[in-house]
Amino acid sequence: MSYQVRLTPGAADDLKRLFDFLAEHDLAAAERARVAIGKAMAFLQTFPFACRKVASDQPLLREMVIEFGQDGYVAFYEIESPGMVTVLAVRHQRESDFH
Repeated sequence: MSYQVRLTPGAADDLKRLFDFLAEHDLAAAERARVAIGKAMAFLQTFPFACRKVASDQPLLREMVIEFGQDGYVAFYEIESPGMVTVLAVRHQRESDFH
């Protein structure tokens, strides 16, 4: 089964913010990060249940670690229905509000 992956407005803002921050320092790295995150989103289209549950009482709320460099990113998402995955937020692992 293939799932549609959509972003909340907040998650779209997260991706723009993360790209802009990295692009200020290293545009080539920002482009590589964009590719890595894109591949992760494509993975969710096929295997949304493969990633870790955020809470045992909410089995459809999950997080995916996206490897990039020494740290990487984490995408928080929800499997909303058969065929739909919604990305709620994307954070760099070194961000202060990462949990």
